[in-house]
Amino acid sequence: MDSIDLDVLKASARWIQGGRRVLLVTVVRTWGSSPRPEGAMLAIGEDGSVAGSVSGGCIEDDLIDRVRRLGIRQTRPEAVKYGISAEEAHRFGLPCGGTIELVLEPLTRDSRIDDLCRRVMAGEVVRRSLDMESGEVRLVPGSSAEGVAFDGRRLLTVHGPRHRMLVIGAGQLSRYLCEIALGLDYKVTVCDPREEYSDTWQVPGTTLVRTMPDDTVLDMKLDDRCAVIALTHDPKLDDLALMEALRTPAFYVGALGSRRNNTARRERLETHFDLSKEELARLRGPVGIYIGSRTPPEIAISILAEVTAAKNGVTLPDGLRIDEAKSALDVAANEQTSCIPDGFRQT
Repeated sequence: MDSIDLDVLKASARWIQGGRRVLLVTVVRTWGSSPRPEGAMLAIGEDGSVAGSVSGGCIEDDLIDRVRRLGIRQTRPEAVKYGISAEEAHRFGLPCGGTIELVLEPLTRDSRIDDLCRRVMAGEVVRRSLDMESGEVRLVPGSSAEGVAFDGRRLLTVHGPRHRMLVIGAGQLSRYLCEIALGLDYKVTVCDPREEYSDTWQVPGTTLVRTMPDDTVLDMKLDDRCAVIALTHDPKLDDLALMEALRTPAFYVGALGSRRNNTARRERLETHFDLSKEELARLRGPVGIYIGSRTPPEIAISILAEVTAAKNGVTLPDGLRIDEAKSALDVAANEQTSCIPDGFRQT
């Protein structure tokens, strides 16, 4: 769950406790392009107060206007669609042809929003089941792999804590990567036992630890909402962290380095740390996607693009992998060189 969605739940719970009626709006289906993904939420108080978003703004405006004019009269959830026609798509700020389906749920104390917030804040992943006919809500343990499901009779949503990111190394690249990762709503921990780096670390919003990386991995109890990125170039630090991280359910484990260094790293991990081929296959390295990046900010974007794809379950083409892309460039360069007459080649 993104922090914006947790904020929606917290605001809803607060308004309900204050005696206000609240309408919770959830994106349940999209067709074509849409500004917000399935599961995105918007809470509207009976006075027009809002938290969250479900579109670029125009759908929110329409829903807020309805609440202000008519109040929250409904007593049961209902499903509505926006953007079915090109005219509506233009009116509501959706890309032409885009359609979004929403569930409008009037909240009460029986909606268990307060209980849901407590469990999420405690680190649980919770599946919330909403019966569209009765409005009855059930909360059961969930999995991050589950998504939004809606069949017209029941709405299932999954709620959990923010995704976490562990960055090994507090160097210059880490600073740019962490600043962007915070904007992507990760809870970021930076681990570096080296005083010359950790003493100068200054990125507000991150947590700095000076313990050994493998101990940090174990202490964090990584789950499938976690990413680990090793950036020190020091095998004594990176390898130990990777060894432990590859044995966890973390959705992304990657390490910076050249193709040669990456090959050597895999050999070390297999030979000296007894990692299986299946565990080694999870290692992303050289880390990132190929965008011709050279500067630390560009490399950070390259890495986080790959992390984002993994988080969203997107399989990238082999041509975007750094090792594949650079190998293809090497082949192209060799072919170009072979076409030059011998007398014109530089030596």
